[in-house]
Amino acid sequence: MMFSTKAEYGVRVMVELARRAGADPIPLAEIAAHDGLPLAYLEHLVARLRKAGLVASRRGSRGGYMLARASTEITMAEVVEALEGSIAPIECISEAPDGSIVCSRESSPEHVCPTKLLWTRVRFSIVNTLRETTLADLMITPALPAPATLPPLQIEPLTTGA
Repeated sequence: MMFSTKAEYGVRVMVELARRAGADPIPLAEIAAHDGLPLAYLEHLVARLRKAGLVASRRGSRGGYMLARASTEITMAEVVEALEGSIAPIECISEAPDGSIVCSRESSPEHVCPTKLLWTRVRFSIVNTLRETTLADLMITPALPAPATLPPLQIEPLTTGA
């Protein structure tokens, strides 16, 4: 599953707003220039974030955007769902109003989707990670270290007992 640029750019905007949190709102043009992102696209994304109650705006010459809540209270699940909609690893899997996971290919109790368990687990892992990660976590997390290089696999030839 790949998230679109909506999630990628939206999370970057949220991190930048959190980094610069203070009394004054941040002009979106400043964030776009700093991160090399298209301003018109960011305006579209920020409108979604504002509608979801994640950012607030102020108009005028000293206007711009700011977080609507503390960075410790905003989860990445909220951000991604505001930008992407419901999270589903494949098209046929979705969440029912009661919170259960349904597969559109299951037509009756007798016709059970053989891969539903896999995709339900994948979705749960993604959603759980997003729910456990706050905006504040992204501000304090250092860059991940480069993966350690594993030594080449040594395969011993089979010997027959004599």
